Amino acid sequence: MKNMMLDAQVTPNGLKDRMMLLSALDIILSPEDWLRTYRMQSEWSGDVCLGEVNNGAGDTIHMLWTRGGVLLKGFDHESPVSPHARDEYEVWPGMYDGVPDDMMELLEDEALKKEDVTFCMWREAEDKEWRMGNANIPEAYDDGSSFLLGKIIVTPEEYQDWAESYYELPISLGVVS
Repeated sequence: MKNMMLDAQVTPNGLKDRMMLLSALDIILSPEDWLRTYRMQSEWSGDVCLGEVNNGAGDTIHMLWTRGGVLLKGFDHESPVSPHARDEYEVWPGMYDGVPDDMMELLEDEALKKEDVTFCMWREAEDKEWRMGNANIPEAYDDGSSFLLGKIIVTPEEYQDWAESYYELPISLGVVS
């Protein structure tokens, strides 16, 4: 699958809640910050909240929540859409087309590596669905969105399987009563 767009039912606040939960679980399961896959900084820059999924192998999603909405910038280092796979070492044309100016300005922060992008999507507060730029990516090219967004959109059982493998710990999903 070349590209995965988030379902309209995945709201900015719902995504933020999910990331808060995943990052809290990572804090519980790993005392070592550098080993964690999920991170949240609720006051990253003023009133902007930063979420990050980092698999430690060069693949990331940065999520920036503002009062106006949320922006997701994903990077799959093995994707042919990556600037590293291009002779000109440039962002795929059209990748950031249409991104609201206030969200684009946030990507100028050096820590976010604006040029390291293989997919980008956003949703403004009044939007009913997610949007993407006008990047005309060939059908045969995988932008990494399915792989990376699959790290966020998980069932409890999928998370349990991943966490048991990653942390090499038995994890119970027993219901607390």
